[in-house]
Amino acid sequence: MAWSRVQLLLAAALLLAVLAALCTGAFFFPPAQVLRFAGQSLGLVAEGEDTFERNVFLMLRLPRVLLCGLTGATLGLSGALMQGLFRNPIVEPGLAGTSSGAALGASIVLVFGGEATAITAPLGAAAVPAMAFAGGLAATMLVYRIASVFGKTDVLALLLAGIAVNAACNAGTGFLSYIARDPQARSITFWNLGTFTTANWPGTALVAAIFLPCLLIVLRQGKALNALMLGEDDAAYLGLDPDRLVFRLLVLNTLIVSVATAMVGVIAFVGLIVPHMVRLLRSSDHRFLLPASALIGATLMELVDVLARLVIRPAELPVGIITALIGAPLFLYILLLHRRRLAG
Repeated sequence: MAWSRVQLLLAAALLLAVLAALCTGAFFFPPAQVLRFAGQSLGLVAEGEDTFERNVFLMLRLPRVLLCGLTGATLGLSGALMQGLFRNPIVEPGLAGTSSGAALGASIVLVFGGEATAITAPLGAAAVPAMAFAGGLAATMLVYRIASVFGKTDVLALLLAGIAVNAACNAGTGFLSYIARDPQARSITFWNLGTFTTANWPGTALVAAIFLPCLLIVLRQGKALNALMLGEDDAAYLGLDPDRLVFRLLVLNTLIVSVATAMVGVIAFVGLIVPHMVRLLRSSDHRFLLPASALIGATLMELVDVLARLVIRPAELPVGIITALIGAPLFLYILLLHRRRLAG
């Protein structure tokens, strides 16, 4: 019961952050105007004369805020899920190669076009998210296999494999940026910094259509992840198939991260920070950790996006820069704490 109250508080905080994000930007919309526009879009309120402002809100601001929340929830959930699968508190999609692999796959389509190869031609508009998923899955599985070569996940091997795979994927993305034409290279550069400026309704709908079903599946695996934290042998004694569980959840994790990355670019460290915030807040039980990480991730991303719009107003700062500035020192702090625990 206490956990339900905590989750309700987190949901209330997310609603407040969403309201702040809807109000803030190049155009400031008072909360009353936001509610009026929402009522007009639903046909509950008669339309007024502020057609231009309403169009800005409905076609630009609203899909951006929704995509921002979905992306934050994706990264928060992904961080909690990957830390449980790897049984390590310093894992996140960026460190495990998921984000850089997805970036490489998407960059191939951005540079050569969706009809450049026999593989991407039938995919049409879905070529970017599909190639992002393929690249993210290949990179993540490679890191996982290297880190688990002796039957259990080794922390040092995980970090070194992640560094190597990230370097290889970043080199590939850098090469594609080098041979790309100016518009393509500029798109890849801004995309690698993470931004919500290109948010639109089709992209938001795609991320939601992928994330929400995967969220429902992942939330049902909290008990299994708790068992997996005891070790693969103990999990097997409890009736689980660890290899099947890990593979299935890695595929789901890669799918949601890759699609979000394809839409907004690479946003680092959110998946690392959020689960630690949740653990400090309440518990390491995955039945609580997974939904709470999604809620806090969405809230944090909404607040970061508001900050990105205000720092160099009227221009916007890429959100990936802000998350990196916040997340890198926290990652070093978490790494030092983890090392002290191992030494003690």
